[in-house]
Amino acid sequence: MLLALFQPDIPQNLGAALRLGACLGVGVHVIEPCGFPLSDKAIRRAAMDYGDPAEVTRHAGWADFAAAGLGRIVLFTTKGATPLHDFAFSQNDVLLFGRESAGVPDEVHEAADARVIIPLSPGRRSFNVTVSAAIGLSEALRQTGLFPSA
Repeated sequence: MLLALFQPDIPQNLGAALRLGACLGVGVHVIEPCGFPLSDKAIRRAAMDYGDPAEVTRHAGWADFAAAGLGRIVLFTTKGATPLHDFAFSQNDVLLFGRESAGVPDEVHEAADARVIIPLSPGRRSFNVTVSAAIGLSEALRQTGLFPSA
C-alpha cells in the first residue's frame, strides 16, 4: 500500500504525511510540481526526524506517476462516489490525495480506479489533506491487515 500526494501546496502538510508514512510503514509518493521548492534537504527538514525512515519517491508529474503502474489508484476527493466506510481496500492500493488548494484536475479524476469520500457533518467542506490521509490510510491498513502491530 502507498500514499501519494498530488502537487502538494504546503510543506508542513508534506512533512506530516512523511511522518505518517514512516510511522505506519507506508511509502509516500510525491507528484510534482509542488507549490514550494522541493529538494532532498527540504524533504528532510519537512519530515523532521522522520525524514530518513520515510520511503519517499518523487515523480516529475502526473504522466510519470501514472506510467509507474504502482497499483489500483484510490482517489480521496470531496467529489467522491463511495463513502470511506463502504469501500473495500486492497493491499496493493495507492491512496491518492490532491492539492490543498484545488484537489486534482479532471484527467486525474478520470484515471483513478476508484473515488472515495470521507463523510462529514452537514455544512462542513473538508478536512486538512494530511488528516484525510491519516483517516483513509488507517482504514485501508485496518481492512487489509497491514496496520503495524504494537
